[in-house]
Amino acid sequence: MARNAEKAMTTLARWRQAQLEEGKPVNEKKRRPFLTSECEDLNDTERFRLDIIRQISKKVAQIQNAGLGEHRIRDLNDQINKLLREKRRWEERIVELGGTDHTKSKGPRLDAEGREVPGGVRGYKYFGAAKDLPGVRELLSQPPPPPPRKTRAELMVNIDAAYYGYRDEDDGVIVPLEKEAERKAVETVLGKEEAEEYLKSVERYIYLPIFDPSSEEGADFVGPRTFVSHVPSVPTQKEVQEELLRMKKQLLLEQLGIEEGDQPMTEG
Repeated sequence: MARNAEKAMTTLARWRQAQLEEGKPVNEKKRRPFLTSECEDLNDTERFRLDIIRQISKKVAQIQNAGLGEHRIRDLNDQINKLLREKRRWEERIVELGGTDHTKSKGPRLDAEGREVPGGVRGYKYFGAAKDLPGVRELLSQPPPPPPRKTRAELMVNIDAAYYGYRDEDDGVIVPLEKEAERKAVETVLGKEEAEEYLKSVERYIYLPIFDPSSEEGADFVGPRTFVSHVPSVPTQKEVQEELLRMKKQLLLEQLGIEEGDQPMTEG
């Protein structure tokens, strides 16, 4: 009885009793809601996140003891991973409310031995003595899978005319450099004057020439052809229609069993 009387006379007990008598709610610590969307106060979300971090630290310290037994260690490891997922949800809620983005990585995660933790951020992790459980050590010691090899179709996506060298001269840089290197090489062998005559003759005949048909002889040289088409010309609309008509006619003859060269039979 004396002990209860002493408790009743403490300052905190008297203040609480005064609050209840005045009808004012007692400022109690809010419980962490199950859904992060139910919390609208940024300060509360930060406090809930820190509470989860303290729980994680406490359980990580507990799981270091290998004498707890396999079942207890597995249970602690599951609880830590569950708290990590909950912490991530609260960090996302903090960003939604305009707070600090705690999800940004600040460098590689390292284990107790200074090695980088394998696996993605959202993967299941093993802590402390859980790394030495049966099957877990073998799982963590496996090398990472090799990157998937690209198929032939994926490799052919970026292959175009430039891959085969058809656009090497489009930039207007390589051709002048090649001409200058050719001129110096020819001058070294033939001399300057003979090299000029040789290069003019080469430039006249190395390209497909363009002739002026309006001249009397029709063979006056106008200049080298600067563009050579490596593909057939685009067919006109009339040529396309004629080809479609020919294909339809051929298909109809095949359906009737008549060859294209056969003459139709006429009655006498």
